[in-house]
Amino acid sequence: ALSLQRVPPQTGVLTPLSQQVLIDCSWGFGNYACDGGEEWRAYEWIKKHGGIASTESYGTYKGQVRNGLCHYNQSEMLAKITGYVNVTSGNITAVKTAIYKHGPVAVSIDASHKTFSFYSNGIYYEPKCANKPGQLDHAVLAVGYGVLQGETYWLIKNSWSTYWGNDGYILMAMKDNNCGVATEATYPILA
Repeated sequence: ALSLQRVPPQTGVLTPLSQQVLIDCSWGFGNYACDGGEEWRAYEWIKKHGGIASTESYGTYKGQVRNGLCHYNQSEMLAKITGYVNVTSGNITAVKTAIYKHGPVAVSIDASHKTFSFYSNGIYYEPKCANKPGQLDHAVLAVGYGVLQGETYWLIKNSWSTYWGNDGYILMAMKDNNCGVATEATYPILA
């Protein structure tokens, strides 16, 4: 769940970037689509291939590999990166600072609980959630943070469509590094 939107300085228009191109094409970098992958591997793919395709040119997110077909056009690659930053693991302040200074941050979480699958509103806290490296099983995007009725939370964008959660988003409690939001956070360095 990388920050898959781009605002080119020339136009100021938001361009959605294709998640599907990473699902279809980054296998050689150790990512296995919906069977597992890591954000840093996707960044390496983007860096090596000179950017990432737009949703318009490559296609929208399907949530599955499309017959293993990788079909991007090199001339249509956008959002070139020079590298990525691993935010200090477990440091909530560092993740908040990264979001404030650099925009959305890719994070890994424990999404294995039914309570997560059926989330619809409110601040989500699952006491059984894991928060250590190697225990996290889903990539999402931390797009913000806030306080609701005295409780701090992360605003997380999921990839399971706008029918999941609250229009595709979840408020995840910061308490106890719930579900590992601050454990494996990364963001790209744009070229």
